[in-house]
Amino acid sequence: MRPHERIFVAIDTPDMARARSIADQVRRHVGGIKLGMEFHNTNGPDGVREIAGDTPLFLDLKYHDIPNTVAGAVRSAVTACRPKIINIHASGGPAMMRAAVAANREAADRIGIAPPLMIAVTVLTSIDDSDLEAVGQASPSGDQVKRLALLAQAAGCDGVVCSPHEIADVHAACGDGFTLVVPGIRPADAAEDDQKRKMTPAAAVSAGADYIVIGRPITQAADPAAAAKAIAESLS
Repeated sequence: MRPHERIFVAIDTPDMARARSIADQVRRHVGGIKLGMEFHNTNGPDGVREIAGDTPLFLDLKYHDIPNTVAGAVRSAVTACRPKIINIHASGGPAMMRAAVAANREAADRIGIAPPLMIAVTVLTSIDDSDLEAVGQASPSGDQVKRLALLAQAAGCDGVVCSPHEIADVHAACGDGFTLVVPGIRPADAAEDDQKRKMTPAAAVSAGADYIVIGRPITQAADPAAAAKAIAESLS
């Protein structure tokens, strides 16, 4: 994989024109774009397809519900949007994850595409140990990430979303073939924000991240294309 192909740019806006502008500026310098709930809920699958075009898509909708509901949602999303990566919450449990994995493969087979990578979200990068304790999860975030990663792997998921600080532990537990999609990526000179467990792009890739997700340092830059290109060059 070439260095720039590891980067997915998070375009977190409901505005179609702004999303199109950012995507058009950065798509030559990155491996794909990520569109999430804010954009999808405003513009729907048609908007997602328009913005993604031929660029690999990470459809970040983080499904978490009963198994039957999640399976139906995954079938619809794969059929309508044809992403490269789709995700669910690992905390939905083994039965939900197995249903999502099966629905993903079924939908992809029906429309004749390779199944998207089914990636399970472990612990959000905006959450730290004190946040977990507040909701009744006594284990440190690293332990919870590893526990959920092992559950996701056993359920047939292709990999997980984890913070850069859990990369080594997840690789040790699940093996190098288990795909790690890593948000919480911030260049050294980036402004402070709501990400608590973060790392620079080069450090995350060096640690073993397969894909890194970067939003505001690119999308809010004066020149998004230049920002994306600089980050890609830092990975070489």
